[in-house]
Amino acid sequence: MPRRRDPAARRVVHRTARIGLRVTPGQRRRCFGLLRSAGDVWACVLEVNAWRRRRSGTPLAGYQELCRELAASGPGTFGELDSTGARSVLRRFSDAWFAAAKRRKAGDESARSPRRRRGLVPVRWYHGTFTIDSRRVRLPSARGTAPLWVRLARDLPYPIEQVRSITLLCEGGRLFLDVTAEVPVTVYPPGEEPDPGRVAGVDLGIIHPYAVAGPDGEGLLVSGRAVRAEHRMHLADTKARRQATARRAPKPGQRGSRRWRQYRRRERAVEGRHRRRVRQAQHEAARTVVSWAQQQRVGVLHVGDPRGVLDVAAGRRHNLRLRLRQWQIGRLIQVLTDKATLAGIAVHLVDERGTSSTCPACQHRIPKPRGRTLTCPHCTFSGHRDLVAAAMIATRTPGGGPTTPTAAVPGVVTHRRAGRHLPGAGRSRRDPRRPPRAARGSVGPRRPAPPPGGESLARNGEDPQHHTGTPGER
Repeated sequence: MPRRRDPAARRVVHRTARIGLRVTPGQRRRCFGLLRSAGDVWACVLEVNAWRRRRSGTPLAGYQELCRELAASGPGTFGELDSTGARSVLRRFSDAWFAAAKRRKAGDESARSPRRRRGLVPVRWYHGTFTIDSRRVRLPSARGTAPLWVRLARDLPYPIEQVRSITLLCEGGRLFLDVTAEVPVTVYPPGEEPDPGRVAGVDLGIIHPYAVAGPDGEGLLVSGRAVRAEHRMHLADTKARRQATARRAPKPGQRGSRRWRQYRRRERAVEGRHRRRVRQAQHEAARTVVSWAQQQRVGVLHVGDPRGVLDVAAGRRHNLRLRLRQWQIGRLIQVLTDKATLAGIAVHLVDERGTSSTCPACQHRIPKPRGRTLTCPHCTFSGHRDLVAAAMIATRTPGGGPTTPTAAVPGVVTHRRAGRHLPGAGRSRRDPRRPPRAARGSVGPRRPAPPPGGESLARNGEDPQHHTGTPGER
């Protein structure tokens, strides 16, 4: 008979925190040596499969088969990389191979098995193979080599006994450690736990990453204008940097100089910093939504799945392809699902087609408005476009069920911002990195409009375009 699960047992979820490393030049050299050795393991698997393919043999894709090949290579083949770290690379390769095979079986002809070499491959170690002492972490190394101790840039966000694995990786030229832990689901006092009968709809967007419509006429709008400005200004900075270094760029096929390598290193660092800023803003936005749902005792979140717009042909006028890539729909859904699961809130994806263009009062189709206010020409309804979409999403059922005719549009809306850590986010609402000065091409200080009669406001006999008076007088 199947064993019954204890209802009192606490559910756990796996959470991963990325923490920077503070290392000496010697430690940095050894860490990059481990990542390069992991890249050598990846390249060896690709080479072995290429040989087998040329001989009409079956490729090595199973984790056990790859581990047997690794054991046959003998110790010390991959430098200071130990067997546990090498097996993590084999596990990553096997998962990528079978994921591509599953996509091909489902009909995706663009899916390809991994055939590209990598210079640096992340290395993972599991519980029992590493040591954590406050901010110091001991990374396993091959037998006969000195132990490698590194220092974390900040404290662990989880208790040490909950940590299950650590992953060494490089992003933007910097070393990081991904710490994965088993975190128990939040336990609430009696009467304060999320109610499965209370459903809220979530609409994903660019200007507002999350627009939430609650069950009691409550709504939440999380502004993402600071994130959008970060994308725009980062693109402008990248263009200016490339234009400034265009004269010093090497010719095609020419090896880069030391100055060019420094430029490329700086470019990777800037790209990594930009990605970290945007990722932090996305986590802040999702945390705001989950905290609001906990206060409203919402037990289920219906999230509109807008990934169907990825199949729409991109237009040249609005650069739709770049906007969709910067939107990062999958990451927004993943981050929100992760934090909601930890809080004990269920997340269901529903079809969001037509939610922003349907009146919730009379169910008539409405043309897309230019601004954020949706007004129905068939009735007197008017409301925020994103909140209307969230209210319509809340009434839909997972799996593409029909929409119920009643949708409660929020009457009380809470406004929050995401990305307060971005440069200049506290000075401006629309474009936080815009300097506090007159816009380019401004006509100067505003003057009062002439009266309706058409008479001039200037003194008698004075040219209004060449006013001569006291300095500073208008």
